[in-house]
Amino acid sequence: MRMSTEHQQYSTENQEDAIRQYAARRGIDIVSTYADEGKSGLNLEGRDALKRLLDDVQGGRADFSLILVYDISRWGRFQDADEAAHNEFVCRRAGIDVLYCAEPFENDGSFGSDIQKMLKRKMAGEYSRELSVKVFAGQCRLIEHGYRQGGPAGYGLRRQLVDQAGAAKGELTRGEHKSIQTDRVVLVPGPGDEVEIVRWMYRAFVEDGMSEGDIAAQLNGRSLVTDLGRPWTRGTVHQVLINEKYIGNNIWNRMSFKLKKKRVKNCPDLWVRAEGAFEPIVDHPLFEAAQAIIRQRAVHYSDEEMLDGLRRLLQERGHLSGLVIDEAEHFPSSSAFRSRFGSLLRAYQMVGYSPGRDYRYIETNRALRRMYPDILAGVIANIERLSGSVQCDSATDLLTINDEFTASIVIVRCLTMASGTLRWKIRFDAGLRPDITVAIRMDAENEHPLDYYLLPRVDVTAGAVRLKEDNGIYWDAYRFESIDHFIWLASRASIRSAA
Repeated sequence: MRMSTEHQQYSTENQEDAIRQYAARRGIDIVSTYADEGKSGLNLEGRDALKRLLDDVQGGRADFSLILVYDISRWGRFQDADEAAHNEFVCRRAGIDVLYCAEPFENDGSFGSDIQKMLKRKMAGEYSRELSVKVFAGQCRLIEHGYRQGGPAGYGLRRQLVDQAGAAKGELTRGEHKSIQTDRVVLVPGPGDEVEIVRWMYRAFVEDGMSEGDIAAQLNGRSLVTDLGRPWTRGTVHQVLINEKYIGNNIWNRMSFKLKKKRVKNCPDLWVRAEGAFEPIVDHPLFEAAQAIIRQRAVHYSDEEMLDGLRRLLQERGHLSGLVIDEAEHFPSSSAFRSRFGSLLRAYQMVGYSPGRDYRYIETNRALRRMYPDILAGVIANIERLSGSVQCDSATDLLTINDEFTASIVIVRCLTMASGTLRWKIRFDAGLRPDITVAIRMDAENEHPLDYYLLPRVDVTAGAVRLKEDNGIYWDAYRFESIDHFIWLASRASIRSAA
């Protein structure tokens, strides 16, 4: 059984009733139930129950001879109909038949049933595609009317809740979301001191000729922090200088992640925009002057031009690092070299530079640090989506959930030993002492999460835990393939009673 969202409160109950009635009519005994609640059917991600069912079938652990499925779409609304067909094939290959309880045909392998299954699978995928188109059109309409569609407000701005008539209802703080469907969110100027800092950034960049790095240094020297409570960097200043929301424009669809496919960066022609949607805090002429400066210096370098510049920088400085590259004026950033050549080490090799030490771990740590804010924000948003409450400490990122327990999220880097085996070292912050530590183990390339460990403080007293690829039954009790298990528990009243 599967239901897509938590709002479908009785969906799985209705499916279960129909399945039990079907089984009773045919004299079938139900011995196990697999249910994915609040899970999209677009892919297998987060579908722990379906994964467990397939694992039990393929691993020979199934103590049943039939699988009863409510209807074709409960397998999923896969965009590739062959994926849904494959799941059924896996079960039949293991000697376990699949029956559909709410479909008007018998799944008996006949030509007629196969044709109907194929059509139903295509229809299930098409339903999600059409729904995606309708939702996208609705979001575009809201953008054009000046409403904000997700994302933090940014430094110098705030999110304001308005009702369907446009009357202000109050300011939303970080982590808060609207609770009434007809309410909307708009951007408004933030505190006066933040607004003045934003304006100063533009004046310093345009009129005084200061670089983003110089502006960041001055802000940090004045002990000012970003809207996320972090020190300013060249990149965070640059984001303020190029974002049209500071002149009141509402821009959306810069990135696409439709139907849970690969995230892509859209060209400006596909952006959805509404000009003058919000009250501006920066004058248009000043903003355009800043964009002109940025466009003028945005020279496209060929691979050889970038490498020649890197060779000259090596001759001037005697060594190379990401920091050395980023500090060089009128020079591509270290991220540009990573994007163009795959990694800084690869670029170093192409100019004949060999660091005296292995810097790959630095590259990996930087990448994981960039990944962390998105993971944290996603966890918070999903807990709140399931009606849980979360407070996030801006200094430590410690989560207080439902005012009952604390949780800390850590990303654990994968280490490849000389023997080729993999190791992970989970470090616990003794100062924070969270009730639950959510450890995200990365894969061998440190690019994607491998699995998740939910480690309660009462059971883990050491300052660090070292894990291998296979850790035995004790540690398997803490291991989950998806972080959704923690999110589901965290949204409930008490994780202690759930545990």
